[in-house]
Amino acid sequence: MGVVHGNIEGLKKQQVKALERLAGKRASRDQVLSPEMARAMSAISAEINRQVGLLVARSGDIAMVLVGDHHGIMIPQLTGRGGNAGGRLRGLRFVHTHLAGEKISEEDLMDLLFLRLDLLSVVQVDGSGLPARLESAHLLPRAVDGKNWRLLEPIHPANQTGSLTELIEDLERQFADAAGSRAIAVNDDRAILVSISAEARALAEESLAELAELARSAAVTVVGRVAQRRAQINSRLLLGKGKLAEIMILALTTGANLLIFNQELGTSQMRSITDFTDLRVIDRTQLILDIFASRALSREGKLQVEMAQLKYLLPRLTTRDDSLSRLTGGIGARGPGETKLEIDKRRINDRLARLKKELDAVTAERFRRRSRRRKKDLPVLSLVGYTNAGKSTLLNTLTNSDIIAEDKLFATLDPTSRRLRFPTEMEVILTDTVGFIRDLPPALVQAFMATLEELREADLLLHVIDAANPSFRRHMTVVEELLRQLELDGIAVLKVYNKIDAVENREEIMRLAEEDGAIAISAREPESLRPLLIEAEKIIGKTLGDARIGEAGVSDDTTASETSEFSRWNA
Repeated sequence: MGVVHGNIEGLKKQQVKALERLAGKRASRDQVLSPEMARAMSAISAEINRQVGLLVARSGDIAMVLVGDHHGIMIPQLTGRGGNAGGRLRGLRFVHTHLAGEKISEEDLMDLLFLRLDLLSVVQVDGSGLPARLESAHLLPRAVDGKNWRLLEPIHPANQTGSLTELIEDLERQFADAAGSRAIAVNDDRAILVSISAEARALAEESLAELAELARSAAVTVVGRVAQRRAQINSRLLLGKGKLAEIMILALTTGANLLIFNQELGTSQMRSITDFTDLRVIDRTQLILDIFASRALSREGKLQVEMAQLKYLLPRLTTRDDSLSRLTGGIGARGPGETKLEIDKRRINDRLARLKKELDAVTAERFRRRSRRRKKDLPVLSLVGYTNAGKSTLLNTLTNSDIIAEDKLFATLDPTSRRLRFPTEMEVILTDTVGFIRDLPPALVQAFMATLEELREADLLLHVIDAANPSFRRHMTVVEELLRQLELDGIAVLKVYNKIDAVENREEIMRLAEEDGAIAISAREPESLRPLLIEAEKIIGKTLGDARIGEAGVSDDTTASETSEFSRWNA
């Protein structure tokens, strides 16, 4: 049995009961609305002088009875698909009355589109409170004359022909065929990427391509991309309703269930877009946080990611629920007590305080390990660079290690240290840290500050650059800017142009590297790494002095993340 929602204030008891009886009826599966239900619906709508609507499932069950005012009706936020098993449409049709002879309005069509309704119908009520005409509209997988919907011929409710079930099944097939596939796994994340910016087209496309790589790293299937260049961004929805309508049609034809925005969304923006599109919505920051949460393996990494997630969530808590106030109010207290919002915020702040204590303890232990390294006087080389530049692969090749190295953004997060012996028998510590990315969320930078402290101990930074990426120059700039922000620009840096085996014009990259004072290598080709070792050793020699190099020793007192066996480099 459905429930009655909406504007029922001021109605008489028998009028409310009439609406409840309407909610308890069962509609026809093959008709938009039976003539009997159309009469009952029109009669109560005319009596209360308010629009009345029915949300009807494909089974014929009345999911909800809605009451508006004389001019319009509001559909609340819907969840689920009304019993529809895995189709692209919601599995609900909406039938409501119009009291002034109005046709299907633009607002009606927007409801049809944004809620992915099977069908939207209007029953026009005449002056006697009887149904005069039934108008219906359904969505189309491809636009016809610039419209993604079709208006059916108006009819009287008593003159309905054809099968509604067959019509909806045919629509589902058309939407599936438009996507080229009819099978959509229920638990699959299928995303449309959305970017709205004032950047030049080339930069916007590059940024959207990076977002697609982030989505791939999060095991999300990208089924569509939408980019819009706007001088002024809509403060509420970021983009206009027309563009949102295009996105909804794209979602229907591709089976998308997720929108990923390239820009960071505010709380009200995320809520407004969700209300309009009825799709899950996340932004780039949340996507990166999700990737970090799935990749963090160490206790330290998990603490850092959880802190970043809570800091991201805290300003986005907006729901107030005074009915759930705690019993801390009353006589002698202020107000009704804490609201659920205040409780949630306090719990998050308490959790953040506990996490900070644990992270401080981990940071202190890391500091002690670094102190032991300093006492042994081992030089430290740190790998830095844009994410997926090949840092982990380079560390594996240099030290014969097997840490995770995948062709994904942020494949590894936890810092790793290994010992490396140069060709001249000089020994150093080689460390790898989390990769950088454009617009790295501030919460992540702050949370990973303890990890990035490792870089402060470096005697040399090896800036690993993906030379096969067309945007490698911009990536270099991002890394250099972040190093400045972290006050690490005073440490010696050796640029390493990696992945030269994947570039089309190897000679050109070699020439650029020479002009840049860099070393060109392929982390997968050990024979290309000897010049890197020689140049790194030379720079360390200048930085530390020959005396310190001669005194560098080896100790078994290493950290848990350092290998107990150092590798001998034979190039």
